[in-house]
Amino acid sequence: MFRKFLKRLPKEDGKSDMDWEEYYVSQTKNLWEPEERNLLEELVSPVPELFRDVARQKIAGKIGELALQEKAKKIDQELVIRGYIMATPKRDHKFLIKKLNEMKIDIEPYQHLF
Repeated sequence: MFRKFLKRLPKEDGKSDMDWEEYYVSQTKNLWEPEERNLLEELVSPVPELFRDVARQKIAGKIGELALQEKAKKIDQELVIRGYIMATPKRDHKFLIKKLNEMKIDIEPYQHLF
């Protein structure tokens, strides 16, 4: 709860971390295809249900931020995986690697991000 409170505190720009997450998600919601939404759901499935919504929002916010920075026309698998890696703490990367291996997704192109 305390972390969520801290994420709501405004930064120097007047917006909180959660405000930015919501902004990026809303600005890019039309770029998501059903396959990428399903991929995100599959990747967050190991997260305990209690924290899954918060994790999904944070990860989707990072994916949206990358999509806007790169002026992506749509959100693809590569963007989802990169955003997931960048949005999660290093201690959780082993779970992502395990999940990607289970899904038979090559992690070699993403090694530099781990």
